[in-house]
Amino acid sequence: MERRSFVKLGAVGLAASVVSPVFSREENFLETETSEYNRGAKMISTWSHGQPANQAGWKKLEAGGSSLDAVEEGARQTESDVTNRSVGIGGMPDREGHVTLDACIMDWESNCGSVGCLEGIAHPISVAKHIMQNTPHVMLVGAGAKQYALKHKFETIKTPLPEVKKEWEKWKKEQAEMVKKPEINHENHDTIGLLAIDNLGRISGACTTSGWAYKLPGRLGDSPIIGSGLFVDQEVGGAVATGLGESIIRIAGAHTVVELMRQGKSPEQACKETVQRLIRKHKDMTGLQCAFIAINTKGEVGGFSVYNGFNYALKTNDRDELIDTPFDRKW
Repeated sequence: MERRSFVKLGAVGLAASVVSPVFSREENFLETETSEYNRGAKMISTWSHGQPANQAGWKKLEAGGSSLDAVEEGARQTESDVTNRSVGIGGMPDREGHVTLDACIMDWESNCGSVGCLEGIAHPISVAKHIMQNTPHVMLVGAGAKQYALKHKFETIKTPLPEVKKEWEKWKKEQAEMVKKPEINHENHDTIGLLAIDNLGRISGACTTSGWAYKLPGRLGDSPIIGSGLFVDQEVGGAVATGLGESIIRIAGAHTVVELMRQGKSPEQACKETVQRLIRKHKDMTGLQCAFIAINTKGEVGGFSVYNGFNYALKTNDRDELIDTPFDRKW
């Protein structure tokens, strides 16, 4: 099912005990052919826009890059998509007309970086990675995040796009002076989350979004929060979330999925139990769509959503497809 009909409201390798032998092959990688290197690699990403994101990230893996390189490149592809209304340059603004971007990234060594409420920067995912690799911090937000990005000469953009601004102006006029909860729909909750495993068994993940359309200024959802929108633990696997961030934050969604996999559940089982926990925490599930995807150290992948209509993209050496996930309930 196409993502635009979805929400009406709203890496992998060997177990920890044998990780060391896998990593010992890294020195010999350049002597192997690319196809052989990619044989155990895999990428999964949320929604149909995950397919072009996976394809972009896969080029990094083909060139010998790491899972971290792959998820960053995949996220950058979506951030550059002017047709996407929930990520990057094409994103929807807050109530005051400002497009603020959130992103986070995490690697197999539990290094992580994040930005929140970042305005006017083309690739927040790359800023998050730079923070991870070059500062003692995990998260920078708002003016501080932008100052950091500009200091390090990250590409700038002008937002909102003209067509997006026109849409916002129409919305603003309709709202008048009313304080109304924004509608949760496909235009503002199609966050992209990505997970990759390279042939050395190294898992990384990324998440990037422009957040809830017409949100209150300063609002952050789950996407830039390590443990909510994204979590990776090389001993177990990784998970990412999409949907209503406020609900995902309440159960530390991505972390919960990983911990359930640690207990022995498959990725799909872990995602399902996390969705069911989320449902138990909310008295009214009307329009409250959330979904999770995950990958474990056996190379197994899976996902689960509250409502029907969610899918994720899978890319391997011989597969490139969209997979509809199981769900708890129909619309």
